[in-house]
Amino acid sequence: MKRLAATLIIFCIAVTAFCAQEFTTIEDLNGHDIGVQTAVLYEELIQDRVPDTTFQYYTMPNDMILALQSGKVDAYLIEEVSYGVQKKNHPELTVLEEPAGYINATCIIGENERQDRLLSELNAFIAESRENGVLDELYDYWITDFDPVNDTCDTTGFTGENGTIAVAVEGGYEPFSFISNGQISGFDVDFICRFARAYGYTPVFYEVPFEAIAPGVESGRYDIGMNIVVSAERNETGTLSDVYYSTPIRLVVMGEDEGGMGFFASLAESFNKTFLRENRWELFLQGAGVTLLITVSSIICGTLLGFLVFMLTRHGGRVSNGVTNFFLWLIHGMPTVLLLMILYYIIFGSTSLSGTWVSVVGFSLMFACSMIDMLRVGCKAVGRGQLEASRAMGYSDGQSFFRIILPQAANHFLPIYKNEVVTLIKETSVVGYIAVLDLTKISDLVRSRTYEAFFPLIATAIMYFILTAILTRIVRLVADKIDPKRRKKDKILKGIDVGDDEE
Repeated sequence: MKRLAATLIIFCIAVTAFCAQEFTTIEDLNGHDIGVQTAVLYEELIQDRVPDTTFQYYTMPNDMILALQSGKVDAYLIEEVSYGVQKKNHPELTVLEEPAGYINATCIIGENERQDRLLSELNAFIAESRENGVLDELYDYWITDFDPVNDTCDTTGFTGENGTIAVAVEGGYEPFSFISNGQISGFDVDFICRFARAYGYTPVFYEVPFEAIAPGVESGRYDIGMNIVVSAERNETGTLSDVYYSTPIRLVVMGEDEGGMGFFASLAESFNKTFLRENRWELFLQGAGVTLLITVSSIICGTLLGFLVFMLTRHGGRVSNGVTNFFLWLIHGMPTVLLLMILYYIIFGSTSLSGTWVSVVGFSLMFACSMIDMLRVGCKAVGRGQLEASRAMGYSDGQSFFRIILPQAANHFLPIYKNEVVTLIKETSVVGYIAVLDLTKISDLVRSRTYEAFFPLIATAIMYFILTAILTRIVRLVADKIDPKRRKKDKILKGIDVGDDEE
């Protein structure tokens, strides 16, 4: 017993020592886990110095803070300017004295008919801004003296005589691009707005995940993508502008906890920042509205499309059924986010169709495929003898299907239909990859401003539960309405001559 107790004490001491270890050099992190944002390429700066390190990739920079606090990573890579903003909200963070390296940021220009013109104008604007001090002014305002509450960006005064430019920004990354008081703001946004006013454009900004910026520009969906880190491979494309800012890259680690507010005071402050400051509760409602619009539209369109295809192929031959089965296999076998990105960046890449309606198209196709499968299963569950009996009574093929077969088949597939509705609501959470500000994306943007996770995530979960409950209740009411056991005999036999009742 004493040996066991001694072993446990030694183990606890070892764990405590391991968790409390301090990192002072980059080499100290070798063999540990380091977080990095997807597609920024910062890990290339230190890979040769920490060959045994595992890099973990995150979509949002602020998610790396949570990973560090929870021990999932031992450090993470980020720009020095962004670390300064994070430090204000998380005093316990610190950085290694030696920078991981330095990066240069550029704009990526889409390959279209005005690529050369845009690239030339943008490079000229960067050169002019460097000479007349505009870049220094932007750097001082948005980075050196950045105030996330009061600093604003002028997004007006565009003449637009040279047309509109679509600009892809991350949208959740202070101080470069973020949502403030309901509108896009930040260093990158201010920079492009000044460029647009100088060269007669009207910019339209799209908030997309960082890793989707370059693909979106290359596909022609956007004209300009912001904050692209220069690399030898990317430089080969010939679509990168000159450098418009440079910054050191820092390795952030946990420092000493400097103390702070009590639990309840911290909770109240978190609630205030999440919902009340800048009326952010309105953003959650807007996001829920977009999610509801996509979900309901996709359910209606998918149900109608699936029913139509099923009816056209119900008595179809080998060819029509083969084509239908191929598309069912193709769409069912494709991840949702991949289908949406193919639709948005490739099929509808050169159109003006917004991400919201591209999402409706994608989810309608998916729901239609599920609808076809449900109808097939439900109709097969109804005995063929009922179809033959209804035809013998004088029903037409259509009457037999709609009055006899379909109502009974509905009892078999409506439970599956309800589950598909629930699944669809949850799957809409990926539409942020194609620049749709749905409920999940809004939650991400709010988290990027508040540096809080609890209330944004809990509020988002609750709103999804509410939407799910409402839609499943509607489906249940429809199921009760069409229950064949509740139909009256006269309604079933309407229009059918069954002869006079004998005395």
